[in-house]
Amino acid sequence: MPVCFDIGGTNIRSGWPDGEGIVQISGQCATPGDSLERFLSALTEMVQSAPAEQQDFVAISITGLVHPKTGALTIANIPYLKDQNLSELLRARINLPVLVANDADCLALAEAHVGVAKGESNVLAIVLGTGVGGGLVLNGELVTGFGGISGEWGHGPIVDPTAGGLVESLGYFQCGCGQTGCLDTVGAARGMENVHRALTGAELDARQILDQWRTGDASASKTVEVCTEIVARALSVFVNAFGPGSVPVGGGLANAHDFVEKIDAKVRTMVLAHYDRPLVVQAQHVKNAGLVGAAFLRPGRTFGDV
Repeated sequence: MPVCFDIGGTNIRSGWPDGEGIVQISGQCATPGDSLERFLSALTEMVQSAPAEQQDFVAISITGLVHPKTGALTIANIPYLKDQNLSELLRARINLPVLVANDADCLALAEAHVGVAKGESNVLAIVLGTGVGGGLVLNGELVTGFGGISGEWGHGPIVDPTAGGLVESLGYFQCGCGQTGCLDTVGAARGMENVHRALTGAELDARQILDQWRTGDASASKTVEVCTEIVARALSVFVNAFGPGSVPVGGGLANAHDFVEKIDAKVRTMVLAHYDRPLVVQAQHVKNAGLVGAAFLRPGRTFGDV
């Protein structure tokens, strides 16, 4: 059984799976801000503190992309890990196999095995948080694409700035990936704020926009209508392409049930297959997806850098 980690820019969390594959947080510490040495030492200490029967291998969910051939990380919020092979660095210290996977991929694994998508062969897990991300399970297997990229439906210049004619034009926003017109710039929290600013000139955060929408505010309602339309249109293409039986939603906006339900209702009118039940739904493991998903990584399989 593995020692599991969920590593983000703020915290490192660890734990190990129970008999059902569910992982509870057993250890937590702040992610060192500027020291690779302190980072590796923290992981090593947390591995060594786990019960001996759990120390078969280490499985890590991380907020970054892992090149499947070189193991090099593409990561923004932990700069000293950029271009590093975390698997090899940690393996040299603990003498155990180390598997590393993207956190959205781990969300997909968690939901496909022990979440809302359990029993589905094809699962497209999406992240609506600060930005837009995702992970893909096809025929029960996690897909790791060329260069370690798959399920990243938030990137690529595909956005219709009129939201299907709902507005004259939002214009285009610069994306962190270097392109303009990515869904990442108009979907989820940061994107909602961009859209609201473009439509109204007002500076509100996503929580405020959603709160005002729920009270019937006209400008917030327009923003939510435009955002859900753009997200649903993009998502419908991926649903048609991959045929998922479920689209679990993780990230901060997963907790906005009414927002997710609005996306679901729109998507199901846009796709070719008939879904007689909700398709886009809140993930079961929103708060703990990284740890739970990491528990289903296995040595000998290519899930990131293995």
